[in-house]
Amino acid sequence: MGADLSKRPVPDELWELAAPLLPSFAARPQGGGTAPCDERAVFTAVVYALTSGCAWPHLPPTFGTSPATAHRRFTVWTEAGLWRRLHRAVLDELGARGEVDWTSVIVDAASVRAKGASMAFVKP
Repeated sequence: MGADLSKRPVPDELWELAAPLLPSFAARPQGGGTAPCDERAVFTAVVYALTSGCAWPHLPPTFGTSPATAHRRFTVWTEAGLWRRLHRAVLDELGARGEVDWTSVIVDAASVRAKGASMAFVKP
């Protein structure tokens, strides 16, 4: 069961899209640090934490990476814009297969700043 859990959140097709988008990690110039880890294991742990609601410190050890490493990579990947680029890559792939139905689309206007609108509701 443990090995199954660690592979379930990231099927091969998703990994093939995500792997080229991950920022590369170079060795520290001063040396030291930890040995390189399996990027897919870390990515899978991050996806599991994000989709399950699992707190970082409670990541199961079956992922083969520490919770600290998973959280650190999540932070680096977020700052590098990985999630936006991965979302686009998934949409492009599904679109190329004809598996995106654009007849039903929801636009979230709350994510767009309404310039000056906040002042319109303030009474003098």
